[in-house]
Amino acid sequence: MAKIKSVYICSECGYESPKWYGKCPSCGEWNTMNEEIKDTSKSAPVAKTRSFSSYSKPASINEISTDDEHRYDTGCKELNRVLGGGIVKGSLILLGGDPGIGKSTVLMQICQFMGDTLKILYISGEESKRQLKLRAIRLGVDSPNLLVMTETDVEIICEQIKNIKPDLVMVDSIQTMNLTELNSSPGSVTQVRECTNMLMRTAKGLDIPMFVVGHVNKEGSIAGPKVLEHIVDTVLHFEGDKQMSCRILRAVKNRYGSTNEIGVFEMTDKGLQEVENPSVMLLSGRPKNVSGTCVTCTIEGSRPILAETQGLATQSGYGNPRRMATGYDYNRLSMLLAVLEKRAGYYFSNSDTYINIVGGLRVDEPAIDLAIAMALISSLKDTPVDEKAVAFGEIGLAGEIRSVSQAQQRVNEAVRLGFTKIILPYHNLKGISCEDAELIGVKNIRDAFEAIC
Repeated sequence: MAKIKSVYICSECGYESPKWYGKCPSCGEWNTMNEEIKDTSKSAPVAKTRSFSSYSKPASINEISTDDEHRYDTGCKELNRVLGGGIVKGSLILLGGDPGIGKSTVLMQICQFMGDTLKILYISGEESKRQLKLRAIRLGVDSPNLLVMTETDVEIICEQIKNIKPDLVMVDSIQTMNLTELNSSPGSVTQVRECTNMLMRTAKGLDIPMFVVGHVNKEGSIAGPKVLEHIVDTVLHFEGDKQMSCRILRAVKNRYGSTNEIGVFEMTDKGLQEVENPSVMLLSGRPKNVSGTCVTCTIEGSRPILAETQGLATQSGYGNPRRMATGYDYNRLSMLLAVLEKRAGYYFSNSDTYINIVGGLRVDEPAIDLAIAMALISSLKDTPVDEKAVAFGEIGLAGEIRSVSQAQQRVNEAVRLGFTKIILPYHNLKGISCEDAELIGVKNIRDAFEAIC
C-alpha cells in the first residue's frame, strides 16, 4: 500500500522540508511554504540496459554551424523588438501578467500572421474550443493552419506535439497543466515545475519554439517556484493598469536578446494594437499653464520616450506628511525631497507629496530625477513650467545635476515632437548639436528651476 506523507515546498526557491516554516530557511522569504502530498512508496527497481553509443558527444565550438539559424517573424514589430528580432527555433518563452491584461489576446493575434506560413498548435487548459473560436472571431483570426486543442495532461500534449510536429506551440496556461503521476493538484509548485520541465525537453528535442502563459501572484511576480524562470529561455511580462488602455511588454529575461527593450500596445475592442510612437500617446491630453507638471525623456532599451511627470505638494493636515509615488521609486522620492530641502531650500516637511508618471509607465531610470524635482517645486510654488520645455538629468546628494547617457537621442526625440527648450546637465552640452531648440546646461537644482519657469 502506498505511503502518503506531507512535505512543505517553498514557492520561491523550491526548498523542501518535512515541517512548516514561517520563513524559508533557504531563500529567507516569509509565508511561502506550501503543503504538498508526496507518495513515498518504493517500487521494485527495474534493470535497464543503457546504450552509450547513442549519447551526444562533445564537439568543438568552432565546428558548430549556425548558418541555417533564423528567427520567426511574429508580424508584430513591438513583440519582435522585445524578443530581440523574432522567435528563435527551440526556445521556451514564458509570458506573464495580471489577469485580463492581454496575454492570451496577443498570442491569438500573432497566430493570424504566422499561420500563413507556419503550422501552429494552440493548447488551452482554461477555455473550451467554442470559447477559443468566439475569441478568434472577435480578433479576426481565421488561419487554416491554426490547430486548437483543449487538454491539461502534459504527457498527452507532448505526445500530440511529437505526432503533429507543429512549427509553433502555445500553452495557456502552465498553472492548469498536470502530470498524472504526481499526487499534487494543478498549479502547485511541484506540478508547475515538472510540467515546465517536460515541455522544455519537448521543445528542445524537436527544435520547436513554445509560448507558455503563466499567472502572477498578488506581488506581481510569476506564480510558482522561482526556478520556473530559470528553466525557460525568455520571460516576458505585461505591465499596465487594466483600467487604462496602455500596455507595456517588458523582457525580464532573454537569452537571445536585450532585456532593456519594451513594447507598447493599446487595448482596443479588436485586441491589442501596436503603438509605434509611444511619446505622442503618453503626452496626449497634457494640461497647459498648470503647475506641477514637467515633460522628461527616458530611454527604454534603444528607444527614447517622452513622458509627463506630475507632482503635487499640498499642506498636510497631520504631523507626519504623506508620501506617495506611482510609476516612480518611493525611496528615490524620499531622497529627492531630502536633497531639495537641504541643498536647494525648498521645504516639503509640512506638505503631503504625490508623484505620478502619466500613462501607467514605470520608470526606474535616474535621468528623470530633474523632471520630478521641477514638477514638485512647480507645485510647491504654484508656478507653471514652460510647456515647450523638456528636462532630464540625475540629481546627486550634493544637489548637483549629473550627466546622463544617450543625451543626443533624448534631444532629437524632444525636437521631433516640437519642444523648443531643453534643460539638461551642463556636462552633457559637449558634443551635442541642435539647431531647432535652445539647449540650457544646468549645474544645480536652482539653476534648472530658474531656466525652466
